[in-house]
Amino acid sequence: MSALPNELQAAAIDATTKSALDEIAKASNLEELKEVKLRHVGDKSAIALANRQIGTLSAEHKAEVGARIGKARQIINQAFDEREKVLDRIALNQALETERVDITEALFSPLAGARHPISMISERVADVFTAMGWEIKEGPELEAEWLNFDALNIPDNHPARSMQDTFYIGDENSHLVLRTHTSPVQARVMLSSTPPIYVGVPGRVFRTDELDATHTPVFHQVEALAVDKGLTMADLRGTLDHFAQALFGPHAKTRLRPSYFPFTEPSAELDLWFEDAKGGARWIEWGGCGMVNPAVLLACGIDPEEYSGFAFGVGLERTAMFRHTITDMRDIVEGDIRFSRQFGVDPL
Repeated sequence: MSALPNELQAAAIDATTKSALDEIAKASNLEELKEVKLRHVGDKSAIALANRQIGTLSAEHKAEVGARIGKARQIINQAFDEREKVLDRIALNQALETERVDITEALFSPLAGARHPISMISERVADVFTAMGWEIKEGPELEAEWLNFDALNIPDNHPARSMQDTFYIGDENSHLVLRTHTSPVQARVMLSSTPPIYVGVPGRVFRTDELDATHTPVFHQVEALAVDKGLTMADLRGTLDHFAQALFGPHAKTRLRPSYFPFTEPSAELDLWFEDAKGGARWIEWGGCGMVNPAVLLACGIDPEEYSGFAFGVGLERTAMFRHTITDMRDIVEGDIRFSRQFGVDPL
């Protein structure tokens, strides 16, 4: 009969078992017990390493050594379970003692919650559109790349399509993105509806911006789309003035500066003149707008020879910052109840 390796002999297994039982008995809390079990039953323990050698033994030793190691593991695991039950009871008793509640102590009522200014401004914007007779439409935040870009005349080489600005789900070949604007909803509406179309589209959008005082990777927009016969820039301008006054008061006004956007032609930057909460008045950049590009109408199945349209979009965080003189975007997203409580009920 061939000799057994030293670590597989009865004396070695017994010594390993005794060492484990001693450490289990000395464990003073569940965390220590967990470490003891890892040392003596884990994949790198002496018992586990010995068990792996059984397959290398001759037939005359396999049954004997296997039974010996199995018995040792059973003894160690049983000791662990018993010690765990004892330490569980000790931990529970300590928790009951330290976490005792004094039911005679006077309690203070928790502070009431507050509605977030973005929720209020979003509802206010929706009210403005519905008061004009427009519909409010929503769409998915996970969007097809074609609807987010191609349908809106944004070419393949446009920088907004790169990973630097867009959250792709998977890689750039997945053709799924977290929408970078709410414009895909406009495309969905045009594809599924027959003009006249008048819709406002509020919603959350995503871009790979760093969070700082003026940017956040997750923010909210509202976009507007009108498609009908005979619409012109004059209709756009009148809608913008009404929209601004509904949100900022009767003295608010807008101005347009020529610009370029792939989905509108002509396009313009939208500036807002308003009086802030501190009594100051100034021009400030608010959003973008323009007449819907005929290529967009064609892509969405609408004849540009028969219909024209206009669109505009503004950021809701930016709008809330103007209305309430908020100076740091991070205050909006941190969720501090002390921030939200100061706005109360929207006065307009």
